[in-house]
This record gives sequence, structure tokens and C-alpha cells, in this order.
Amino acid sequence: MKMKNLMFVALMFLLPLTALAQRPKGEEIESLKIAYFTQKLDLSPEEAKIFWPIYNNMQSEQSALRKERMQKMISFRKVTEIDNLSDAQVQSLITSEFDLRQRDLNIEKKYYAKLKSSLPIKVVGKFYRAQEAFKRELLIRYRGGGK
Repeated sequence: MKMKNLMFVALMFLLPLTALAQRPKGEEIESLKIAYFTQKLDLSPEEAKIFWPIYNNMQSEQSALRKERMQKMISFRKVTEIDNLSDAQVQSLITSEFDLRQRDLNIEKKYYAKLKSSLPIKVVGKFYRAQEAFKRELLIRYRGGGK
């Protein structure tokens, strides 16, 4: 068994034990995700040196955008009734969400281009497939095993 597979198996068994009584925290999820990607992508040492810095930069940008989105959601939740807002305020709330989604898509496109120009396209494809599979597995695990 490869060393990274051993690390993956260990993390997959140990980390869920810490989360049994509570929902997972961001660091726990990120640790699980890194272990999952390590196992699924099966990167060579050279590919790993390229992939992980790009991935970390992408995560950093996406995290900053998520924080901004949360701040805007907090402001939006303070509004008790949409009817109490002017039409311009409602429109601003909606278009602000569109802007955040577009910025998120722009980050995805930016890092897709970086990954594609630095790694074989099949590795990039495995990464995107692994992202979706990880999300599904995480949802199943923390919903109590059901869909």
C-alpha cells in the first residue's frame, strides 16, 4: 500500500471520530478533502509540487469570497420584510448575489486555466471529479448516512 493511501485511510477513520457529536469544522473538512484528493488524484511528486500551491491559492480566494458572501447574508437577514425596502434596495440585493456568483465562477475559470496549463488534462479532470465526489460523500456522511 502506498504511503499516501495509508495516510488517507488513517485520516478517513480518525477524523470522523472527532466529528461524531458535532458538525464538522472547516479545518476538519479541509483535512478530509486533502486526504481524499491525495488518494483520488494519485499525483506524482512533480505533479504534487505544481498542484497543491495552485489548489491552496484557489482555496484562499474562494474562502475570502465566502466570507464576503456571509457578511452580505447577515445584512440581508437583518431586513425583516422585503416590502419595507425600496425597489432599488431589493434590486441591489439581488444583483449583489449575481455579482458574487460571477466572481466565484471567475475564480473557478482562472484556476482551471492554471491547472490546465501546468498539469495533464486528465489530472485536472480527476480533480474536478474528485471535488464533486467529495461533496456527495460529505453530505451523505453528515446527514446521517441517508440522502
